Amino acid sequence: MRILITGGAGFVGSHLCDLLVAKGHQVVCMDNFITGRPENIAHLIGNERFSFVKYNVCDYLHLDGPLDAVMHFASPASPQDYLEFPIATLKVGALGTHKALGLAKAKGSRFLLASTSEVYGDPLVNPQPESYWGNVNPISPRGVYDEAKRFAEALTMAYHRYHGLDTRIVRIFNTFGPRMRPNDGRVVSNFIVQALQGKPLTVFGDGSQTRSFCYVDDLIGGVTALLMAESDKSVAERTNRAGFLSQPAGLPTESLHDPVNIGNPRELTVMEIARLVLKLTGSSSSLQHQPLPVDDPKVRRPDIRRAKVLLGWEPKIDLEEGLRKTIEYFRKALTVKG
Repeated sequence: MRILITGGAGFVGSHLCDLLVAKGHQVVCMDNFITGRPENIAHLIGNERFSFVKYNVCDYLHLDGPLDAVMHFASPASPQDYLEFPIATLKVGALGTHKALGLAKAKGSRFLLASTSEVYGDPLVNPQPESYWGNVNPISPRGVYDEAKRFAEALTMAYHRYHGLDTRIVRIFNTFGPRMRPNDGRVVSNFIVQALQGKPLTVFGDGSQTRSFCYVDDLIGGVTALLMAESDKSVAERTNRAGFLSQPAGLPTESLHDPVNIGNPRELTVMEIARLVLKLTGSSSSLQHQPLPVDDPKVRRPDIRRAKVLLGWEPKIDLEEGLRKTIEYFRKALTVKG
């Protein structure tokens, strides 16, 4: 397949580039480096199956030659980033998604949207199934990301229903691993960098809020499984093999076009994550509490039954194993930077 990945130089996008190139696909990576980094894809430059285009996906989007799939991953994705770039976040969720969908339609390509668990907002249901509509404040500072992705999902489904476009939507839950930026403001990277530097770990609020972290290799395995899944007929067959003679309770219609949660359902408090990072780094850093950000979700845990049924997917890498790999990455990155 020849596949376009927008935001392909970002944290998750660059890992997708690696995996798809390794599987023998032709990958076109597109990024404008607002939050993506050239070093994330530097090792792929010169590979005959990889090409890079520096471009803003919100502009007119054209690509020569045939295209089998468009994977739309372009967007700031950490609170620090979308608070710093609120308008760019809204534009890439709206205009960028529209341009990417238009390209997929013109090329007759399959389209996969990278959505987010943030569409659930500060959820009143835990864990969050795809059928949950969410609890989002559209005018809060976080709302620029939440609503950008909610609009992107609506637009994607409109293209599917109106134009018959083959679309997929993945709702990505908290992800971590190598190539996270040291200063991206996410919990895991913040804690690891602070611990390695001997600085106090910043815990917002009392640390009782929960998150569920998925190692990036598991995540991209689920994303590619969703991209490559061939038909709703095969879904029905898989559903029957899994023992579901009728629709499982609480699950939406079993269609590949409906959103699919991809994440790790192991739920920990932020305080538990901080203590685990201290243990694995051997750091003697203290914990420093700061006020909770506005509309910070109190819980976050994916219901992954749909991914299990539709894709036969579930995470395999333990949190501790993933953290060790990520800690080693940051040890080397901080040493080089120093």
